[in-house]
Amino acid sequence: MHEDPYSKLKRMIFVIMILVPAIPFFLTLGIGYYYFADSIETATTASMNRIVEDHRQMIDTFLLERKADLEFLLNSYGYDELSEPKKLSDIFSQLQKQSNAFLDLGVFNEKGIHVGYQGPYKLIGKDYGKEEWFQHVLKEGYYISDVFLGFRQLPHFIIALMREGNGRRWVIRATIDTITFNEMVKKVRIGRTGEAYLVNNEGIFQSERRSGGALLEKCEEGMPHPQDQNGIKISIQKDVTGDTYLYATTWLKNKNWLLIVRQQENDAFKALRAASYSILFIVIIGGVLIIGTASYITDLIVRRLNLMDRDKQQLSGQLVRATRLAEIGEMASGFAHEINNPLQIMISEQALIDTLFSELKKKGEIKESEDLAEIEDSMSQIKLQIQRCAKITQAILKFGRQGESKITDIDLNTFFPEVIGMVEKKASVQGIVMKNEIDPNTPLIHGDSGQLSQVFINLFNNAIDSIAEQHGSKGGEIIIKTEPQEDGRIKISVSDNGIGISPENMKKVFSPFFTTKPVGKGTGLGLSVCYGIIDAMGGTMEVTSQRGIGTTFIIHLNAVT
Repeated sequence: MHEDPYSKLKRMIFVIMILVPAIPFFLTLGIGYYYFADSIETATTASMNRIVEDHRQMIDTFLLERKADLEFLLNSYGYDELSEPKKLSDIFSQLQKQSNAFLDLGVFNEKGIHVGYQGPYKLIGKDYGKEEWFQHVLKEGYYISDVFLGFRQLPHFIIALMREGNGRRWVIRATIDTITFNEMVKKVRIGRTGEAYLVNNEGIFQSERRSGGALLEKCEEGMPHPQDQNGIKISIQKDVTGDTYLYATTWLKNKNWLLIVRQQENDAFKALRAASYSILFIVIIGGVLIIGTASYITDLIVRRLNLMDRDKQQLSGQLVRATRLAEIGEMASGFAHEINNPLQIMISEQALIDTLFSELKKKGEIKESEDLAEIEDSMSQIKLQIQRCAKITQAILKFGRQGESKITDIDLNTFFPEVIGMVEKKASVQGIVMKNEIDPNTPLIHGDSGQLSQVFINLFNNAIDSIAEQHGSKGGEIIIKTEPQEDGRIKISVSDNGIGISPENMKKVFSPFFTTKPVGKGTGLGLSVCYGIIDAMGGTMEVTSQRGIGTTFIIHLNAVT
């Protein structure tokens, strides 16, 4: 099994047709995706930074405002006023009007004894002197606790401040509503999965996490935190469930709590994911189009090359046949010349014989008889056939003198009968009638009669072949017609009722080596040569045809003025 000679070329063209558009296409997509992804990541990170910063400021402000509320009380009221239950009740009512985050309010002496209290629990008289928060507030003067259970066994945190005056120290403490605080911390909403929560240094939840994580539970994942107290740390990592999150962490300024804002990576970069799907779709469609187009164009190129090779082979064969025909034409012209010489001798000898017969008859040496009459008839027939052969050889010689171009004035009224006579016998054998409709008033034309003969003999032969294919040996008709035109030109038409020319071949009839005849029946040079001859004479040549009805070749030539 032989390999297709075009297979290697086909593969090479196919690869080139894919690589040439694919390289810039995928390079452009890759660069575009890189910068788009970088832009989305930068925008997402910047948005997360801004949200964390804003949320930190809000929580810090909340704690500062609660501290400021208590400082106002310490600055406005003395120990005795704050220890008096009725006064403390009025003060607490005013405090709750400032913020509903306050759950209770208590006053402690320097030993940690609860000397005054407003709230839902019975805490007066309880001793907090050894509690860590009390020791811390005495030392620092200010304290915000982590969330803890305490005596009430409910998660809460406190804000406590100390005041000294008149040789006495006392402490005021307020419990902050964790529900209000939680809602404030959790209200961050970023996309579908974004959430915010607080943890202390030990990783204990100081606010609830919406996706799971109750107060005072241990946060399992280790949170990367910024070294700088005011900095923000952005990171991507997996949580204990295996989901990947985008984290932003920062420390609160007024409490050593870590604020964590996180969002699932898919949710945070959903625009990038959507773009990725779009780019993937474009890549698939673009790849299919590139491959499909490359395959189609490659097949088209290879088919054209294959067709060109076949045309080249056919052209070579036709050139060989055309060369043979040219050689045959030259030989025919030589044969006609050689035959013409003995014909001239035969004509002379026949004329001598006629003269001798006439003299002998006059002298009476030959008497009239039936034998003499038969001899005279035979001599007349010999003379007629010699003249016929002479006409044929003269026509061949005249047609063969193509190299000797001679421009003369041609009278179509005498030209066409001579040309028709050369093919009329062939046409009659095929049952074809040749109608000569030459206008007697047709003016002369200027040209080479030999070349013009070649044009019309070719048209007549083509018409005979077309009629024979359509009608067989009867019913054929060829009409030769001339019509003088008002613009000084002459319209010559050769019409037949043959098989006609198909529409797809109409544009190719004058192309060199184009033929619809089988191999050996034609070279495809005839009509192209005819077109060239007419064009050289300053004329035009065109064709009209209808399949199954017939064909008309129309020639316009300039009349002699």
